[in-house]
Order: sequence, then C-alpha cells, then structure tokens
Amino acid sequence: MEKLIQLYASWSGRSPAHVEKMAGAGSNREYYRMADAHGHTVIGVVGTSIDENRAFISIDRQFVEKQLPVPRLLAVSDDEMRYLQTDLGNTSLFDAIKGGRDAGGRYNVAEKELLFRTIRELPNIQIRGAYQMDWSKCYPQPEFDEDSVLFDLNYFKYCFLKPTDIDFHEMKLEATFRRMAKDLTSEPGECFLYRDFQARNVMLDGEGNPYFIDFQGGRKGPYYYDLASFLWQASAHYSFKLRRELIAAYYVSLKQYVEVPSVRHFAERLSHFVLFRTLQVLGAYGFRGYFEHKQHFIDSIPPAIQNLRDILELSEEMMPYPYLRALLKRLTELPQFAPKEVPMLSRTDGFKTTDRDIYAAHPQDGPATFSKYDGKGPLKVTVYSFSFHKGIPEDPSGNGGGYVFDCRSTHNPGRYEPYKKLTGLDEPVIRFLEDDGEILEFLEHVYALADKHVARYIQRGFTHLMFCFGCTGGQHRSVYSAQHLAEHLHRKFGIETHVIHREQHIEQTMSAIKPNA
Repeated sequence: MEKLIQLYASWSGRSPAHVEKMAGAGSNREYYRMADAHGHTVIGVVGTSIDENRAFISIDRQFVEKQLPVPRLLAVSDDEMRYLQTDLGNTSLFDAIKGGRDAGGRYNVAEKELLFRTIRELPNIQIRGAYQMDWSKCYPQPEFDEDSVLFDLNYFKYCFLKPTDIDFHEMKLEATFRRMAKDLTSEPGECFLYRDFQARNVMLDGEGNPYFIDFQGGRKGPYYYDLASFLWQASAHYSFKLRRELIAAYYVSLKQYVEVPSVRHFAERLSHFVLFRTLQVLGAYGFRGYFEHKQHFIDSIPPAIQNLRDILELSEEMMPYPYLRALLKRLTELPQFAPKEVPMLSRTDGFKTTDRDIYAAHPQDGPATFSKYDGKGPLKVTVYSFSFHKGIPEDPSGNGGGYVFDCRSTHNPGRYEPYKKLTGLDEPVIRFLEDDGEILEFLEHVYALADKHVARYIQRGFTHLMFCFGCTGGQHRSVYSAQHLAEHLHRKFGIETHVIHREQHIEQTMSAIKPNA
C-alpha cells in the first residue's frame, strides 16, 4: 500500500488526499480508489503476479493505441507490481442489470439496451484488438489450443464430476474430451479471446457506453468463446428469446469487421463452445464451492446445471458426443441437482412555428387560406390514462382533436394476484408487460403515428394535442402506455408534456426543453 501511494505521489507530484480500498473481484489483485484534494480520482492496482501484470500492461497499451474502450494506464512501478489507471466509475453492467437478474431474467427495455450495446461492441475488442497484437505478452499462454481445452475439461472432471460420485468410464470420457478439444480448435482463431468476458468486467459511463476491464487473461483464439461466456453466464437467466436477439446483434456487428460463416455454421460452432464453457464453469464452481466452501459458487451451481439441461436439448449435430451426452444427462438427474419449482433520441426544435403555408401548392389550386391555428405555438401535449368504464377524458383545450387508443388487446397483468394492487408505474408490472412483449409492439405503432403528428403540429405552430390510453380499470396497461408515450415525446421533441393518470389521481408535467439546452 505504501509503495502504491509513492507511485501516486511520483505521478501526480503529491500524495493522495484520500484512499479507499475497493471490493475485491475474482482475482487476488487489490484495487484502491485514490483521490486528490479536488476529488479527481484514479484507480491504483496491486498485483500478485508479475507475469499477469505485464500481460495487462502490454495489452492495455496496445488497446489504448487503437482507441478501444478500456482504462488508460497512467503510471507503472519499476517492478511492475503496481500501476495506476483511469477511473471508469462505480457502475458495472452487472450492477446496472441487477433488477432483471433478480427478477429471474425479466429484463426491462433499458437493461436490454445496455446488453445490446455491450454485445455489439465486443467484436471491436476481439477483431481490432487482435490487429498486430504481440501475443507473446499474453498470460499464462499466448493461444487457445488443445492443451488449454483439455486442462479445463479435466478441471470439470476432477473438481465437479468426481465429487458427485457418479459412475463413468474414464477412457471413454477421455476420448470424448480429446475429440472435443480437436473440434474446438479446428478453426483458425485470429481474434482476441477475452477469456473472462462477463457483465462484471464491463463498466458503463454516464451515457451507458461500455468500457472493458480485466482482460489480462486474454489470448489469441476463436470469437465464439467470449459470446458463449457472456450469454450463458449462469446467474444471468437470459431467456431463449433474448439470447437469440443478442446473438443476432453480435453476428451483424461482427460482419462489420471480418468475413463471417453462414448462420447455420455459426450456430453449430457456437453450440460447441456453449457446452465447453458450461463444463468449464462447473469445474470452477466445484472447486470454489465443494473444496473451498464458498457459498456464492455453491449457489451458482443450480442455474449452471439448468443451462446444461438446456444444452442437452440440442440436436446430435449441435452436440455430437453421444457418451458425454448420456453422462451429462445422468448428471443433471442426480437428486442434488433436481430443479426447484418455482436511446436517447435526438430531439427536433420544439419551438418552431410557421408564418407561411408549409404545403407546396399546385398552380391550378391557387393560394391556400391560412388556418387560424397556424403559427401560434409552442405545442403542448397532454397524455391521459383512463378506464373505459368511466368514460373517455374530455379535451380541455376545446380543439376536440387527438387520439384514443384501446390497450385492452394486450395481456393484462391485473388478472394475476401479485399485480392487482400495483399500477403500470411499478417495476413488477413494467417487467411483466415488457417480458410479455405485446405492449411493446402495440406502442411501436403508436410511436410511429404520434411522432409524425407531433412533428407536423410543431411545424405548423399548433398549440395542443391530446393522446388517451384506455383499458379496463385504468391501472396497468393504460398507465404504462401513457407514461411511456409522454416520456418518449418529451425526450424526442423537447416539448412541454403533461401526463395524467386519471383513475390513479396522478399528474406530472415535463417542462419544455429549450433547443440546444
């Protein structure tokens, strides 16, 4: 610690005003947040392995040179056991999506957006990061090869499989492992394999942009590995649908950097790495849980076993290892593993009014008359939620215009006991509606219609527009829809927006945002 403070003083010219030890991660490295008298912070790192430190230092410098989203090294001690790096803040992707994870995989729209941003950025690190990389600096080895695959598979065998006391044929399993190692390394891997790509190793800036940390274990290898590592993280509970969407987003992003195989080939190869990664993490959970008695890893075993059950549903083409398949099926059926029952959009000029007719006139039509509503501005929008049983809201402006949308075609959370006393403003209801998805598709069409209408009203200088969302009780679907449309219009156009949840006696005004504010 004293030497780290000396390194800081040598770099900054004075000792830090405040030093705070940060929560430990999976490694033995120690992290400290170090601040000067003005509150400007950096991160101090104390390592235990000089080779691991050298790997991080070398890789980070190469990444920074390529302007990749990673922390920047500020100072390194002479013995390379300590270094300072830029502070990327306190918010990791893991923390930011906690709500969806705790809800069993019911991620809301904002959380999904963070996942998509991250997965689209991954090829940037993998492909651009690999360009002219000095692989000799990687630790503990420069390349993903058969030996590293066999090491991890035997880690699974000795640290997880054997402690379960399940009977298996050693030679048949060894032969399968060797075949699997050849399959996984059969394609050239010319990318940077992150190795430990997970939500904890992604930091988010104030705009939600991902930055990548803890890549000191990286090496040359195939890009499938990191995708499998991220999407099949046991505790994340990603749904099949969300995984498919994230894989598709990754595939499209990857095509911007390299020539990619067919979708069919890509899916087949990915399935092999998903199986391998699942066995690998079970080996780690077995060692940390069974042998080191760390509860977090013991708790992680059931969701990892569920991932394994899902993998066993794949076709033989996707998982061409009959003996291993039969063995793993027996493993998942053991009593101890029985499953429990259980973007910010750019806004236009919100204050533009017109002093002329915006429509192009045909010579045969002659000049158009000027509407008495033109050119008054600025536009104000009112959005209601209501119950059809109590009637459609009246228009207080007297214009008699706008829209009434019927939300009753979408799935109603009010039919289920846990949501009966909640509203569309409460997170459990929001997760229900967004996970179901019908309300999102419904609102896509509403947004398309509303955006064009609002843009034209702004252009003409009209002063008022009303949107109403009705459902059975004015409590769940209509409240969610009204709130989201109001926020969407305010965000996009910067106009004054009133949202009134009539049956809930809730009103909110979102003040107009001046252009360029």
